[in-house]
Parts: sequence; C-alpha cells; structure tokens
Amino acid sequence: MKKILPFQISLSPHTILMINQGDLTLEDADVIVNAANRHLEHGGGIARAISLNGGPIINEESQRWIAEHGTVPHHSPAVTSAGTLPAKYVFHAVGPIWGSGDEENKLQQAIKGCLQKMDEMNLACITFPAISTGIFRFPKDLAAGIFFETFKAYFSNHPSSSIKEVRLVLFDQPTINAFLQAAQIAFKGT
Repeated sequence: MKKILPFQISLSPHTILMINQGDLTLEDADVIVNAANRHLEHGGGIARAISLNGGPIINEESQRWIAEHGTVPHHSPAVTSAGTLPAKYVFHAVGPIWGSGDEENKLQQAIKGCLQKMDEMNLACITFPAISTGIFRFPKDLAAGIFFETFKAYFSNHPSSSIKEVRLVLFDQPTINAFLQAAQIAFKGT
C-alpha cells in the first residue's frame, strides 16, 4: 500500500493533525517537542539535533531549568527557548524507556503534558517527534496508538483549546508506516 504524505485529519472543529516526514529542527511552529531525558542531557537522537541546531542557549537554559526545578517529570515538560531554530519554544518531554515499567501511561502523560502546557501558554502550533520510539526502544505501533488516543481524548475534553495545529514530524520510513497505519485505525470513520 502506498503511503501518502502529508496525512491530515481534524481532531476538533478548530484543530487539525498533520503527519509528515521531515526534520523536526526545521519546523516553523510555536513549539517543537524534544524527546528528552529527565536530566536534559541532550547527548543523542533528536535531543542532540535540537541542541546542535538551536545553539548553546538551549543547553544553558536546560541546565538552568534543572538547577531550579530538578529532574523533569513525565507529566510536565521543561520549557526553553528554541535558540536559532525557527520555532519559538522547545518543550522537553520525558517519555519512558521501554522496560522501565508503566510505559504506556508515562508516554500518555508526556503527550498530554505538552498539550496542557500549550494551552497554559495560549499557543497554537505544536510539532512532535515519535517520543520514546528511538533510543528508548518503545514499540512504534504501540506508541502511535497512544499518541492518537491521547490527542482524541484531549481535544474531546478541551473544545476551546488554543491549539490549532498538531504536527507529527517523523524521520524514518518504519516510523511513518507505523504511525500512518495506526492513524487509519484510530480515525476510521471520521
């Protein structure tokens, strides 16, 4: 089956979801989400790319955030500027490491926490990577289903959300395939 990108569907009368392949660091959005670790050490994966492309200010603000707040919980992202990236902010969301226990709930908390922070800050456009599916080894198909169910539940419960556009920007073909297949199931009949 040929996969057509970008994929787009309405999450609410005022919010659309888009899935596309690309480089998260090039996204012009209010927020890009970093798949971070609890200590905001941006040493690998998308975290490293965001840190390198956004400049040293992201690391400086990350370390300041840790000094002021401690480690980052799953349910609430750390927020920094985006440095030289086209986005305004980076939400550093901590997804679970596969095998750490309660992974599905932790991933749901990380996604929902980002959406809640968007509404708290009255922002309109957020771009997510496939949190935890890279070096944290969360199964892509399971993660995709959690993303879509969390999005559906959030916008059902927050009809006046400030969020107008939710983007999933995915890097590799296996991740794209898993997310598109899960989207077809999650949004069947809509």
